[in-house]
Amino acid sequence: MIITDIKDVIEQIRPFLQRDGGDIEYVDYIEKSKIVQVRLLGHCAGCPGAQMTLKNIVETILKDAFPEHVNAVEGV
Repeated sequence: MIITDIKDVIEQIRPFLQRDGGDIEYVDYIEKSKIVQVRLLGHCAGCPGAQMTLKNIVETILKDAFPEHVNAVEGV
């Protein structure tokens, strides 16, 4: 199932964010619009570069892994 696969990839991304005192957690997948919602935690939550992390790292990885299932990643 795609949600399990998305969660697995997010788990693989977590150590890179945790290394800098941040973290990420899966929140939801909106199948109709193909949007993955995540929450940035720790240092990432207040970091000025959080949007860049979401778009340039998390979104890119998920779109590359699941091009037919992911259009975007949103922070909530």
